Amino acid sequence: MTARDSRHIPRDSAPQETGRRGQITIHDVARLSKVSVGTVSKALNNNGSLRTETRERVIAAAKELGFRPNDLAQSLHRGKTFTVGLISNDSFGRFAMPIMEGLEECLADSRTAVFMANATDDPAREAQHVGQLLGKRVDGIVVTARRADRRAKLTVPARGVPVIYVFSRTDDPDAYCLLPDDEGGALLAVEHLLKLGRRRIAHVTGPERFEAVRLRHNGYRKALATAGLAEGGGFLSGVWSEAWGRDAVAQLFQRGRAAPDAIFCGNDQIARGAADALRERGINVPSSVAIVGFDNWEIMADATRPPLTSVDMNLKDLGRRAGARLLEMIAGKPLKGVHRLPCTLVVRESCGADAGP
Repeated sequence: MTARDSRHIPRDSAPQETGRRGQITIHDVARLSKVSVGTVSKALNNNGSLRTETRERVIAAAKELGFRPNDLAQSLHRGKTFTVGLISNDSFGRFAMPIMEGLEECLADSRTAVFMANATDDPAREAQHVGQLLGKRVDGIVVTARRADRRAKLTVPARGVPVIYVFSRTDDPDAYCLLPDDEGGALLAVEHLLKLGRRRIAHVTGPERFEAVRLRHNGYRKALATAGLAEGGGFLSGVWSEAWGRDAVAQLFQRGRAAPDAIFCGNDQIARGAADALRERGINVPSSVAIVGFDNWEIMADATRPPLTSVDMNLKDLGRRAGARLLEMIAGKPLKGVHRLPCTLVVRESCGADAGP
């Protein structure tokens, strides 16, 4: 293009200069839309008193130029970065990912992003992740895990950064912890079996050192006690595996022992192993023995034969609730205590009830 050709281009049709390395700046948007820099800022941040046509003209100019606000500069101006960190030791993601999904859904409206870090079970690695998140000036931190047992308080050197524990808890009396209601979930499961006419309900579960195992056992016992029944079906504690579910069935159906007519399992893996073992013995599920699991791990529940009725801990809802509470804490509201959210029962064929449409 020659110098003569260039004179035919209107001066206000394109920015005269851009930022460093060709980066479009707010000044370019102001020139193209023929307003001040302050007006551009008000229009793009949706604040201040502007005419609708002015705001629309600025937004159109920003889109035409491909202008992206400087997030760091905005965060320094507002005192927030609109980011939070999530630290977990659930490397498989079975529990952390639904929580993460719910957290992101809740924070989307506030345009807050989530940085996720996997600490495994290494305190040094966890401390490193905390330092990196603080370096990014996150507005808050969510702590979650692969099980809801107690853990040490997260060490956060910076003051004023709120921390919330989800599917995880600490003994710190000032902490805010969100957990599923394991005992209530077990009550739902056993009460459902009782309504279906089952009376010899066994409970096969994981290691008793886990709090969730003890709480679910409490719910199982309470449901039977309310119905005036003893634990005649049997209680067996082992490991979280399909193999243990198969071994437990072998113990429950030993000669000379009253066979159960239902099995409430501490997780879906145990339940699937139990279902396989019953089928190998020629025992029909659910007509002879009903089965209910815990976790509602859909991949496992759908692969069980017949499909598994299971207690859902509503982890995605936990994540949503965590996001809402964290925003309140970031805004300065003090929150603390241990709060348990209700579980639900997802009915499929393994219990003998109509799962509905």
